[in-house]
Amino acid sequence: MNPWQRLLDWWFGDIEAAASAVAANRQRLWFGYLAEQDDEARRLFGELCAAALAGDLQDWTEQPQGWLALILLLDQLPRMIHRGAPQAFSGDVRAQALVRQGLESGLDSRLPAICRVFPYLVLEHAEDLAQQDEAVARFAALREQIAAEQRAPFDGYLDYAERHRQVIRRFGRFPHRNASLGRSSTAEELVFLAQPGSRF
Repeated sequence: MNPWQRLLDWWFGDIEAAASAVAANRQRLWFGYLAEQDDEARRLFGELCAAALAGDLQDWTEQPQGWLALILLLDQLPRMIHRGAPQAFSGDVRAQALVRQGLESGLDSRLPAICRVFPYLVLEHAEDLAQQDEAVARFAALREQIAAEQRAPFDGYLDYAERHRQVIRRFGRFPHRNASLGRSSTAEELVFLAQPGSRF
């Protein structure tokens, strides 16, 4: 078994089921918060995540699935394992570089549609308008490739990408990260953070 397969199995479950239905329990893992999920991520993949954040596992990028798994270890897993701490975002810069390299060589196109969501989310997580623009473009193109009866979750992914871009266009950063990163919020950001849905 490839060293990344255990992570992909945990994250996606049955890829075919995830691709056709985006099962509810996957959505909760991917976009929800449960303390037990964070604990499980820490227990099962804490060492791998630490290795990725230290700059190891570069050989994983030789295959699309390994590239995807390393992206998860740099972008998604730190947000679970280090939730609420600055380390939650410590893999972002490397993840962004990894995604750019993979997109240039077409690695994303060799993955199932549901798997491509997560490299594009790295762009959506960037506090940079150009990367936000690319995230929206990538999610829009991905949505067009999905059969109409399976498109609903991809509509949601595109909507969230557009909403993230609006925040970066307005503030140049994500205000909901300020507390975790020790940044002071402006008066305008504080008003924004008091609104429902401002923290994604």
